[in-house]
Amino acid sequence: MAAEQVAGNIVIVGAGLAGATAARTLRSEGHTGPVILVGSERHNPYIRPPLSKDYLLGREGEDKAEVVPRGWYEENDVDLRLGVSVTGIRPDAGTVLLNDGTSLPYHSLLLATGAVPRTIPLPGSELSGVTTFRTLDDSRGLRKSLEHGGKNVVMIGSGWIGMELAAAAATYRNNVTLLGLEDIPLAAAIGPELGRFFRSLHEAHGVDFRLPASAHELTGTDGAVSAVVTDSGEVLPADVVVIAVGVEPAVGLAHTAGLEVGNGILTDASLRTSVPGIFAAGDVANALHPFTGKHYRSEHWSNALNGGKVAAKAMLGQDATLSTIPYFYTDQYDVSMEYSGFPDLASGTEPVIRGSLERKEFIAFWQRDSRVVAGMSVNWPRTAGPSAQKVIKALISGRSTVSADRLADGSAGLDQLLPEA
Repeated sequence: MAAEQVAGNIVIVGAGLAGATAARTLRSEGHTGPVILVGSERHNPYIRPPLSKDYLLGREGEDKAEVVPRGWYEENDVDLRLGVSVTGIRPDAGTVLLNDGTSLPYHSLLLATGAVPRTIPLPGSELSGVTTFRTLDDSRGLRKSLEHGGKNVVMIGSGWIGMELAAAAATYRNNVTLLGLEDIPLAAAIGPELGRFFRSLHEAHGVDFRLPASAHELTGTDGAVSAVVTDSGEVLPADVVVIAVGVEPAVGLAHTAGLEVGNGILTDASLRTSVPGIFAAGDVANALHPFTGKHYRSEHWSNALNGGKVAAKAMLGQDATLSTIPYFYTDQYDVSMEYSGFPDLASGTEPVIRGSLERKEFIAFWQRDSRVVAGMSVNWPRTAGPSAQKVIKALISGRSTVSADRLADGSAGLDQLLPEA
């Protein structure tokens, strides 16, 4: 479809994956008007998964994390402004205010402001060696701290990021202790059986768990952290402490500007906010999902990628909705996992397992009313037939009923689970 030529600036606030993808989509859809991409970091837009995976482990360079090649912005006449913060939005005037005292007029505005790490008000959190984890600079610093091994590392947080970082630290041959509030790591996300699978994986690589446990205080020597004191009084030696307890959507600008917010910026399925001309995408967007009829906010790269495309098309007047099935992946040691579906629908249900947890090669399906609502594949071999994730997504989107016995039956090919066309 030919792009509607917007008479005025399209301003994108947030130069991450969602923002940069939106800029690229605007150009690929034929829009020739001004596009201004504003980011507070000084790095070219990058994707986040490598920060806790291959880049952190030294297997990839920083260039592999960039959304588009470095020269793309100039070649495609996208005004990329790095190291610039937006301090306010004036919807009545159609302008955004910048931290240098100037303002930018806009015809359409995309908020892709992402999220910020949650912090814990711990005594000693200002000590050197204590960090949260979100940005490329965070990953650079942590890699430098871990790569020579032999450090005492305490990970506070037993979610996906905490577990990925623990895996990287252990791979570098550091001594890793992980604290978390759950009895079983990841149990809130994937249930106790699979949470125990990941715990055993980490323990086989030397990671010690303190669950449930929380940090009470950080102590140090000469301004550098030296120990974590837990709520039970245990003193854990620590040269490096990473606080990985989740993120909060960065809604400050939206809230002050009068946009509707609630666990992010509320949008319709086309990523339009409650204020005409303003859209939101990525981690910050709490979008209405056509599949569930409910708002859904995702912090994974797939959502940022697809959301950037949808927002750009919607700004150009196209009929676009964010209807993709949510997806994410993790790599820990020799385990590669992919997950598609809706964790809130899967919550509280028992997974149906095809394959073997012991061999670290299986698929877990979650069902409600005999319909698959989520699925996770671990080290599942790629064959000539459809991939595990393709089948999982088709089962979810098709809403067809399938028995647990058929899901678990490894003697039948995955393609046999799909309804006949």
